[in-house]
Amino acid sequence: MKFFTFNKESGKNISKFNSDFIMSRIVQTNSAASIGCMHLGKNGLIGFHQAVGPQLLLIVSGEGLVSIDQEEYYKVQPGDAVFWEKDEWHETKSDNGLTAIVIESEELNLADLMPSK
Repeated sequence: MKFFTFNKESGKNISKFNSDFIMSRIVQTNSAASIGCMHLGKNGLIGFHQAVGPQLLLIVSGEGLVSIDQEEYYKVQPGDAVFWEKDEWHETKSDNGLTAIVIESEELNLADLMPSK
């Protein structure tokens, strides 16, 4: 399990085309990617399982806990990104709910784009 950040402070100001916003780059792939949004409610759980491929979890709202062994848990909050390698066991849970984007692809080039946390 590796932790990255995509919070506002890690982004860069974009001014091209008269724009004024901050872009926090996340991932770039040349192969197919599956992207979804997960909504965990109160006492929500993504049960302990193996990642079917490289997987990136982006916390966009709420807070929760992630683990790779169901013994030690790490707090995650908006702006945090958690990466699991293929076949790595993991679990995500939340007492009060969280929303996250999940990206799965055989080719996730993270270190070039997001800073480690």
